[in-house]
Amino acid sequence: MYKHLLVPTDGSPLSDTAVDQALALARALDAKVTLFTAVEPFQVFAYLPEQVAETRDAYERHARAAAARRLEQAAQKAAAAGVAHASAVADSADPHESIIATAKEKGCDLIAMASHGRRGVKALVLGSVTAKVLTYSNIPVLVYRDAG
Repeated sequence: MYKHLLVPTDGSPLSDTAVDQALALARALDAKVTLFTAVEPFQVFAYLPEQVAETRDAYERHARAAAARRLEQAAQKAAAAGVAHASAVADSADPHESIIATAKEKGCDLIAMASHGRRGVKALVLGSVTAKVLTYSNIPVLVYRDAG
């Protein structure tokens, strides 16, 4: 069965729940996890308020600190669950590519991640990282969706 899961997180509540579910699966399988997050680059045209309101340097400091907090919170959960874990972060304008590349680099045999289930205009404008991972990954992907 699966021995090494890549668990991407973006820090959203749904992603946090997916981390919890992935850690429960890893514990049941006696598998290790690599917790992953991506830091998106500063963009002049952006949909996130932090990217518009801050300078490039301030944004990068903020984004790296937020990524470190996300990974630390996930690592604390993994430790509490008794799951062997490591962390990885990548600078990426295309998080799906970084997720797949990190899974390959770390020798992961399953990617376990959340899907926000965006549809319509939101899906068109914001895209779906999960859909792109599903499309381009040759590593199996387990998708957690909100039950509500």
